[in-house]
Amino acid sequence: MSDRLAATLALDAPVTSIPGVSSGRAAALSRFGATTIRDVLAHYPKRYLDMSNICTIGQARIGENATIVATVHEAVLKRPKPKFDLVEVTLVDGTGTLIVTFFKQPWLVKTLTPGMRVSVAGKVEFNYGFLRMTMPFLDKVDGDNVEEVTGQVIPVHAASEKVPQGQMRRIVRGALSQLGRVYDPLPASLRAKYRLMPRAEALRAIHFPVDMAEQAQARRRLVYEEVLALEMHLMQQAQAELGDASPRTHVVDGPARRAFEEHLPFSLTGDQQRAVADISQRMAAPERMRHMLLGDVGTGKTMVAAFALVMAADSGEQALMMGPTEVLVDQYAQGLGPLLEKSGVTWAKLTGSTPASEREAILEGLASGSISVCFGTHALLVDDVVCRNCGLVIIDEEQRFGVDQREALMAKGAACDVLEMTATPIPRTLALALYGSMTQSYLREIPFERPPRTTKVYGFRERGRAYDVALEACKRGEQAYIVCPLVGSQGGAAAQASGPRPKERSRFGYSGTAGEQDEPVYIDSFDDFSGDDSKAAEAQAKFLQAKTFSAYRVGLLHGRMKAAAKREVMERFRAGEIDVLVSTTVIEVGVDVPNATVMIVEDADKFGLSQLHQLRGRVGRGEKPGFMCLISATGDKAACERLSAMEKTEDGFKLAEYDLSLRREGDILGNRQHGASVLKLVNVVRDGAVIEAAHADAREYMETQVRANTLESKLYLREVDAVFSAEAQRKTHTAKKGGVR
Repeated sequence: MSDRLAATLALDAPVTSIPGVSSGRAAALSRFGATTIRDVLAHYPKRYLDMSNICTIGQARIGENATIVATVHEAVLKRPKPKFDLVEVTLVDGTGTLIVTFFKQPWLVKTLTPGMRVSVAGKVEFNYGFLRMTMPFLDKVDGDNVEEVTGQVIPVHAASEKVPQGQMRRIVRGALSQLGRVYDPLPASLRAKYRLMPRAEALRAIHFPVDMAEQAQARRRLVYEEVLALEMHLMQQAQAELGDASPRTHVVDGPARRAFEEHLPFSLTGDQQRAVADISQRMAAPERMRHMLLGDVGTGKTMVAAFALVMAADSGEQALMMGPTEVLVDQYAQGLGPLLEKSGVTWAKLTGSTPASEREAILEGLASGSISVCFGTHALLVDDVVCRNCGLVIIDEEQRFGVDQREALMAKGAACDVLEMTATPIPRTLALALYGSMTQSYLREIPFERPPRTTKVYGFRERGRAYDVALEACKRGEQAYIVCPLVGSQGGAAAQASGPRPKERSRFGYSGTAGEQDEPVYIDSFDDFSGDDSKAAEAQAKFLQAKTFSAYRVGLLHGRMKAAAKREVMERFRAGEIDVLVSTTVIEVGVDVPNATVMIVEDADKFGLSQLHQLRGRVGRGEKPGFMCLISATGDKAACERLSAMEKTEDGFKLAEYDLSLRREGDILGNRQHGASVLKLVNVVRDGAVIEAAHADAREYMETQVRANTLESKLYLREVDAVFSAEAQRKTHTAKKGGVR
């Protein structure tokens, strides 16, 4: 048996093959998505305790961070005000006393018992006569949970009550011992180029480093391996999507384009001009275009896409432009339709609500070639939508579509060019990781001067002031949005309507349902909104209509409404027949209601900053100033600090980078459809240089070794396929078991 095959079989062996892992323990590990040895080895430590730098309480310096191992003297629950619990834990170590405070975690009183040894890591302060820490990291280091640790670096893995820290470390050690000689799939030339550790050594050192310098080298090797594998996977996927058909060469300076430019009522920004030039160059080239247009909110992506549409028409070809919702597609038609007509380009709109007779006429026009451009939703993907000569497909809000849907649209034409767009601001290094197989253009400039827009963060007790802002806007004849996400069991205004349902937790902040250390869960995709709380939303809308906005018309939009009903509500809001729109679903990206000047977001803590920024783009789109009110339900200092970034900048790319710097490593905007969930270690802010290097190496390797079909490249691509196949199986297994998202 070859080393490669033996290593693959060892990695894919079930966790029960590890000594001491019973079927019950395996079930507990599956809550972390760990069902194989490969999964266990990828369950990297989330941090480390450097025991060589541990100090006693007496040695701790005020104002500095410290790691201290001490004994619990007592844990006391206090309630300084209603519904506000804090636990004060007194720690002693023979050199002094340290008081540690935890907020809203009353269960710690029962789990932190006198005599228990714990480690705490945080900033040391001095108040009321004692050294103190507030909300530090805390780990139990007592009994069977700790080995002899003097002088070692101790890994801290995500753990649970059923798999505590000590047990998790022993399981990882057992997984490492099962591997024997680990086959290293990374091409030897790349290992030598960057002087990277062998894989076996890196896996051992990332989990059990001798010191932090060794851990850094191990992480460097594994981060590069992760990114290179993702880039190779994406490039292979792109090749498969584009197929082997001969590429098209388009006319990029024809009569339709010239007429379109003449009829534009405004000048393009510099970014738009550069993006149009990029796309023109790609469409004129003898290779198929696969281009990504990334733009901040309100930067005019649709207008750039229109240039691609008219260039396809000048070439005697058809173009399909697909958006995720009927509301958005209606706006394509309203905004671009008249300009296309003036340019001599025929167009149509096809959605799920298109009448049967009109749909039949559109299908005939596409089949005959008399319709050059068709805007549409998923309705474009139906089999009977057949084009005579489709040369271009445009996919707006591409993250809202799956791989199969994108491939289905591309299949409407032979070797057609592809332009994808996203309104989610993404830093360049993240874009390389997610869209490395595509060429890219960025839009940052706003097309024209807009009135100022203000963002303000309110604590839960201040929420009345936010609603005063909306009331004043209504008195001026303006309109307002109120977004109530209703995700999970917590929530601000909406939760009051349905009653509070506190989240269960277990000791040391672990979630009893997730089995992992509790971390904030942000809404990363507008598909994450729940549609199951329609009754609570209706109650909230009725309350606002009866009380706060009794003199105005309140509308409601929620996930259980049919598409036609949603569309009717949005049309009424756009027409000014609704003054205040309460929504549990997304205020669609791209929705343009110039008279809407105020947005209130309840439970804003639940959103990623990029998603809040997209929502902010819905107000202040006309001639009047916009105002966004973010209501923090938790009052947590860290949450308010994160939200305050919205008050400081309107630059979506800066917000995205800041947001990413706060996330767990490898959590890439929730964009799981791209395969980014394999990035367990990568931090796209810190690892930008590694991402750029891996992107360049992957492209060169594809063009040389893979194209030459070398044995090394075939073996490496098999390893890449194995990684993504294993990840797909892991996610499927986790979903079935109700594991961690």
